[in-house]
Amino acid sequence: MLTSLSISNYALIRSLNIDFSGRFSVITGETGAGKSIILGALGLILGQRAENLSTPDKSAKCTIEGSFDISNCDLEEFFAQNDLDYDHHCIIRREINPQGKSRAFINDTPVGLNQLKELTSRLIDVHSQHQTLLLQESAFQLSVVDSVAGNNALLADYKTVFRKLNALEKNLADLQQKNDEARAELDYLSFLFDELEKAKLSPGEEEQLEQESEVLGHAEEIKEKLFSAAGLLSGSEENIIRRLNEVATLLQQAARHHSEAGVLAERLAASIIEIKDIAGTVSRLDENTIYNPERLEEVNERLALIYNLEQKHHVRTAAALLEKMEAIGEKIGNAASLDGRIVALSAEISATREELAGLAARLGKERRRVAAQIENEVLATVRQLGIRDAAFRVDISTLEQPGQFGTDRVRFMFSANKGSEMNELSKIASGGELSRLMLAVKSLISSSSLLPTIIFDEIDSGISGDIASKVGNILAEMSERMQVIVITHLPQIAGKSSEHFKVYKYNDGGMTYSTITLLAADERISELALMISGNPDLEVARETAKELLKNN
Repeated sequence: MLTSLSISNYALIRSLNIDFSGRFSVITGETGAGKSIILGALGLILGQRAENLSTPDKSAKCTIEGSFDISNCDLEEFFAQNDLDYDHHCIIRREINPQGKSRAFINDTPVGLNQLKELTSRLIDVHSQHQTLLLQESAFQLSVVDSVAGNNALLADYKTVFRKLNALEKNLADLQQKNDEARAELDYLSFLFDELEKAKLSPGEEEQLEQESEVLGHAEEIKEKLFSAAGLLSGSEENIIRRLNEVATLLQQAARHHSEAGVLAERLAASIIEIKDIAGTVSRLDENTIYNPERLEEVNERLALIYNLEQKHHVRTAAALLEKMEAIGEKIGNAASLDGRIVALSAEISATREELAGLAARLGKERRRVAAQIENEVLATVRQLGIRDAAFRVDISTLEQPGQFGTDRVRFMFSANKGSEMNELSKIASGGELSRLMLAVKSLISSSSLLPTIIFDEIDSGISGDIASKVGNILAEMSERMQVIVITHLPQIAGKSSEHFKVYKYNDGGMTYSTITLLAADERISELALMISGNPDLEVARETAKELLKNN
């Protein structure tokens, strides 16, 4: 529950602090005194955006801080998941600096607005005229039925399976699209793969063929040069090897008298051996070099095939072509495996649909189980609130397709007058009737709601007199189960509260500010007398005020 609220430098509020009890609190004040300002400030710590913010002191930051007792709210998991320090006493703070930059804190740890909203949505329900309009919406009506039925856990399970089914169906659609694309491309991929496979490429083949083509293409020139070289080395009478042998003999003769000549003779002998080997190799190359136009054509055709494939696949080597063939093979394999994946996924979807249908059936059963209870309790309350001839029915129909809340559509059917046909709320209910219906609904679900606090703003719209007193009774009953805070103009409601706050304006230094005070017993009498008659000192009004407070 909300234990205290502190506001500084917000709109007409310079600084104020409010401490709340855990029961029934009312806030009153003249029109324009600042009641809505306090509610707006509270909205900031509930996660609303700080737009068009005005402050009394333009140089100082605006701060709103709320303290909550969360000891019975089962929020430990939320704090753990968001890496926040848990304590039964939780402090939520919102700061907006003069430049408009906003920061939010939970127990002094900075958080985002989404985290703030997630937490406070489980702490406070703010009921305003805008929320009364929600009563006309089918989704809200369905949530009321689920609240009374206690369907929170079951609905959470359903939503989990529903999200799973949507994800699976999306995956199936993606797979089927890929399969269609693969099928359209499969013939072409198979053609490319077969073409590369038939080429029987091997790594390094291209370089070997290019070298062989170069030799075959210049075979005659090569043989001519090799023949001449072989002749110079060893073929003619004046060949190089004979001349070198003569030189070696001369050096050996000189070595008899000069040792260094002997060293040169040995070196030359080794060179002669190497040159003889070169001469033999040249001769063999000459013999083995054959002009073979058939083989040259064969090699060039093979190279042309490789070059064409490289150009076709935008690569530069035969090794890259082999990599391309492997990649194309993988694509063909993947296309073949898609059928199996589609079959498996389709089976999982069927099982998930069955699971979802089972959960939807359980939800529908629980909703229909409490329909009569809701009808009876809402009717009892709205008749107590002055709509004596009211008729109310919870109409539950089945949807053709499952939605995020199940397969049920809920409509609240209503008639305010005897003999009138019941119809949907949006078509027949007036503003005052909607307010009383909403109060009846809030009273109904307060016993099953996990929310510790509810705040009513404008709940007294369109009512007065005895009906207002009965509204006060209902709010007081609700405060037995949860904290109830009401902003009201009606003394009949204010008189039922366990504590009474008054919002008022004051002047200081040429400026007008709003603030709030907790009224003592005598002050409550004066405030109620003022609300009744416009004169806090009128004795009749004061006596009436005392009567309103007597049973409090």
